[in-house]
This record gives sequence, C-alpha cells and structure tokens, in this order.
Amino acid sequence: MPLPLVYHDDYSPPFPASHRFPMEKFRLLHDHLIASGVTSASELLRPELCPPAILQLAHCPDYIARFLAGDLGHAEQRRLGLPWSPALARRTVRAVGGSLLAAEQALQHGLACHLAGGTHHADYAQASGYCIFNDLAVIAHYLLASGQVGRVLIFDCDVHQGDGTARLLADTAEAITVSLHCEKNFPARKAASDWDIPLPIGMGDADYLRVVDDSLNYLLPLYQPDLVLYDAGVDVHQDDALGYLNLTDAGLAARDTAVLQHCLGRDIPVMGVIGGGYDRDRAALARRHGILHHCAKQVWQQRGLGPC
Repeated sequence: MPLPLVYHDDYSPPFPASHRFPMEKFRLLHDHLIASGVTSASELLRPELCPPAILQLAHCPDYIARFLAGDLGHAEQRRLGLPWSPALARRTVRAVGGSLLAAEQALQHGLACHLAGGTHHADYAQASGYCIFNDLAVIAHYLLASGQVGRVLIFDCDVHQGDGTARLLADTAEAITVSLHCEKNFPARKAASDWDIPLPIGMGDADYLRVVDDSLNYLLPLYQPDLVLYDAGVDVHQDDALGYLNLTDAGLAARDTAVLQHCLGRDIPVMGVIGGGYDRDRAALARRHGILHHCAKQVWQQRGLGPC
C-alpha cells in the first residue's frame, strides 16, 4: 500500500498575495509531491472537518465559536496575524481533522504524514503566531481520552518553541512535550515544555543532528511512547526568513530520516506534520517542506511498512 499522506484542497484558500504567511505553500507542496512521484491525487487521503467536541478537548468553546463566526477582537486578530474569512475558518478546522486522520493512520500503519499541521503556538483561548487551533495538543488529548494510546511524545523541531503545546499539555503527564528551538526567537516569553532544548543562533547541520540523535536516544527509551508526533518545521533552514539556524537541504533530509528511523527502529509509530517555513520563493519553500515526505516514502519502502 502507498505511504499514508493527508491533504485537502481547502488548505490554500484565497489569501492576500503580499501577506507574510505563505498560504499557497500547501497547494504548492501538494503539486510538488505529485510531480515528483511521491504520491498521486488518487492516493491522497482527504480529511473531514474536525468535530467541535474534539476541538474542545484542547480549546475554549467560546473561543472556538467566536473564531468560527469571525468575531475575534482587534487585539486577538493582531495576535493571530491572519485576515479572517469563512474559507480560512473552514481551512483551519479541516487541517486539524487532517492531522487527526494522519495520526490514526500512523497508529494503524506505523507511519503517516500530513501536508499541513504543526500549529503549536495556539493556546486554550487565543491564537498566536499564525496558529488558531493547536492540532498537536488536540490529537494528544483525543488519542489519550479515547484510549488509542497510553502515552504520546511530541517531538517539535520547528525553529520556534512550541509554547502553546507546552501550556495545553502541562497537566497531562501522558503527553510528553519536547521542543528543539532557536533560543533567541519567537516567542519572546517561552513556556515550559517537559523538555526544552534551546539552540544557539547559527547552528548548522552537524551540531544540530547530534542534538537530534542524542535527544531521541535518551527520550524514546525513557518514555516508550505509543506514538510520536513529529513537527518537521523547515524554518531551521539557512534560507528561511524567520529562522536564525543554518541547516541545508541535506541537513533537513538527514534530520527527518533520523527522526523516522529512531521511532520506527523502536517499533514506535510516528506521524509527521510540516510546521513552519517562510520564504518569498514559495516554490522553493514547498520543495523544502516536501523533504519530509520524500524521506518518509524512502523509509516506508525500505522498511516494507503496511497494515499492522
């Protein structure tokens, strides 16, 4: 069977072309993965909207309702940083459903990836840093509450700390939050993950990969999670507009492959989301995000994965 990949056409709604957030990257990533033979339109899995009851496992019902109605205040809108529209609201709820579907596919097959996701700044009752609902926290709460997992580990390699995820799961001992991030970057006020690993500005491939290997060699045997949620942010790349780290394309590929192999080598299912990435060259950015899916397909084929 093909590698489970999740995508929906709702992911790139109409959006101001001059906006700093690269909304079209999801569509461009989809096109790149099909053009390069990683997947086909018929193989992609299409998610449903995430049900309100599942969103409410991590978010305030009033906040959910106000966002969906386009009723955020001016200060809330500024903190979000995205112009509201009905299409953005639908896209947001659909994308959480996509991460949830990918996580369930990973539990069933060992590995799955989303062509979106990683909205790790969203908190219980507020948006932040282009993140509205926190898909990582929603998944963790849902899978734990439904008994599909007994412990989940979130391995967040976005260049920015996963502050919302840390806060939303702070009182959930069965959800382990791990954040590898540039120490001097957004958010200015950091939260307390279970494991925060701040990295110096300018760190390159070799040093970064040592941190990834050392972290997983310690944390995976320590916690023995039933599922790893991997945020494969590419804003660690040397050409990223908001990153401050210095990874190359080869470094990203080595990182993604290492994370997947560390997990699967211990028979731990892993689900990947794309996380952050910012570049005016949207096509280059899409190819950068696609490194995760290329690596996942290689690992999938090497290990002969399929239904468990």
